[in-house]
Amino acid sequence: MRGPNGYRLMKFSFLQKLGASVLIALWLVWVSIMVGDLLIPAGEPQAPAGREVVKASPAPSAPAPSAPAPSAPAPSTPAAAPSAPAAATGGPSGEGTVPALLASADAGDGKKIFRKCKACHTADKGGRHKVGPNLWDVVGRAKAGAGGYRFSGVLAGLGGTWTFADLDAFLARPKAFAPGTKMTFRGVKKAADRAAVILYLRSLSDSPKPLP
Repeated sequence: MRGPNGYRLMKFSFLQKLGASVLIALWLVWVSIMVGDLLIPAGEPQAPAGREVVKASPAPSAPAPSAPAPSAPAPSTPAAAPSAPAAATGGPSGEGTVPALLASADAGDGKKIFRKCKACHTADKGGRHKVGPNLWDVVGRAKAGAGGYRFSGVLAGLGGTWTFADLDAFLARPKAFAPGTKMTFRGVKKAADRAAVILYLRSLSDSPKPLP
């Protein structure tokens, strides 16, 4: 068969046409891949428009458990030193020993200080009881031994006699020496004044007790 220009046209079978179509299609695919590689460089995959690529961060490694610090041994509490008896320390004030204070005290000064006690006590022999008991011969007397006076259960329960040391402690802080006592007197603050009062009370006797 000849064409319009007089050239002879070639005839192709169906299989030849199919094979040529497949080759052309494969060539077009290859060309499109090559062109795509040139236009889009290889690298990380591009995220679709409007979406953000979130990179997964590596999970933080758990810190290794630290070994517990050795506990320091608890400091030992020193044993409290036993408190010295009142006779050695001069009572709560700690201003000197009772014997030393008595040795330097003046009974005349004690008589003057005792004036503030006369509102509640008498000091003469055979004197009557007032708010408080009569204090004649009180040094060395039983703590609840004034005949005819009704003592509180607190003083009656103390027992013993009025020693120089006990008188010093009682005169310093009556409510501390005998908690619950009815005596409202707050006490004599100065140890030297207490020693003078005790020396005066010692003189209120037919037979004054010897000094310690």
